[in-house]
Amino acid sequence: MVLLVWLYLVAARGGFWRAAERDGALPAASLPSDSLPAAWPAVTAIIPARDEAACVGDTVKSLLRQDYAGEFSVILVDDGSRDGTARVAQEAAAALGLAARLTVLPGRALPAGWTGKLWAQQQGVEQAREAPQPPSYLLLTDADIVYTADALRSLVARAEAGGLVLNSLMAKLRCESFAERMFVPAFIFFFQMLYPFAWANDPRRATAAAAGGCMLVRRDALAEAGGLAAIRTALIDDCRLAKLLKRRGPIAIALTERVHSIRAYPAIGDIRRMVSRTAYAQLRYSPLLLLGTVLGLALTYLAPVALALFADGFAQFAGLFVWLLMALVFMRTVRFYGLSRLWAPMLPLIAAIYMAFTLDSAYQHARGRGGMWKGRAQANVSEKPNVSDVQS
Repeated sequence: MVLLVWLYLVAARGGFWRAAERDGALPAASLPSDSLPAAWPAVTAIIPARDEAACVGDTVKSLLRQDYAGEFSVILVDDGSRDGTARVAQEAAAALGLAARLTVLPGRALPAGWTGKLWAQQQGVEQAREAPQPPSYLLLTDADIVYTADALRSLVARAEAGGLVLNSLMAKLRCESFAERMFVPAFIFFFQMLYPFAWANDPRRATAAAAGGCMLVRRDALAEAGGLAAIRTALIDDCRLAKLLKRRGPIAIALTERVHSIRAYPAIGDIRRMVSRTAYAQLRYSPLLLLGTVLGLALTYLAPVALALFADGFAQFAGLFVWLLMALVFMRTVRFYGLSRLWAPMLPLIAAIYMAFTLDSAYQHARGRGGMWKGRAQANVSEKPNVSDVQS
């Protein structure tokens, strides 16, 4: 059984393990001239920020330094920060002499039925819509994301060339501490397994995915789809948005070297909290799906090790073969993050710990602390998504 599972994953799951969907290494200026817009459309970046003073200055600077020929501005929505987030953002813009291109909005009170991040983004969308000349695109980004100077140019060029309503890049996460090296590549590996990028990028398939740290969205398509209000309860808001927009036109998601997250996860507990925030929401708060997930993870990742160590004959050979196979397919993601190949055989152990994080997510939800982020327990506002919202 475990052999069949891995043969399916390797051969018939959209080639997710190859990590081949990337935005390209060439600078945007090197794109073929016939793929570039005749006139670069206006873009507004929207940053929801709550207690992000440690990161937001770098984010704002990287955005304001974009080598972009069209109109570009930045809106930061300060969602009740207590650490001087707004001041840090304003000082960063002023240091570049570009304070006029940054608008800082004090966030309004969180209404019932909205998650904090989506409500902050909604206020930014409203501000952009009310501009004398509203932008064609919105760059929905996070306060810990930094961009190379050609990132926006590349995003827009590919969106315009492909007629995309959503162009998302999976920010390269920080991978420096022991906890980050252990868990970050596996997080990306598991995400691609759940949402194969090749399938998400295929208009003929229902699978839809986006990475919330960097999402370039056509403003008119978002409005026609019902806006952020249509997903206002979602904790896994990026993939819900991708699902919503894919009904309006083609979308794309890719790995990248142009966009990085600088948020630090120095300890295993930090990773646990990050995963626990949304894992049970991914399972639609269903105890049956939780049980099925635990059994599936055990069969997929732990059974091969148990067979390799404790079985004999063909069963032991199958266990060893599968363990080697999963290490080989994980290797692409490990190398993308520049880590030692020795991490690849550790995937079963890492998966077991992620399984524990998922159980903790259900436990936190039962305690009324589901979706905890920056002092808010948000799962209590989240409706259980429809089955069609989570693609396998």
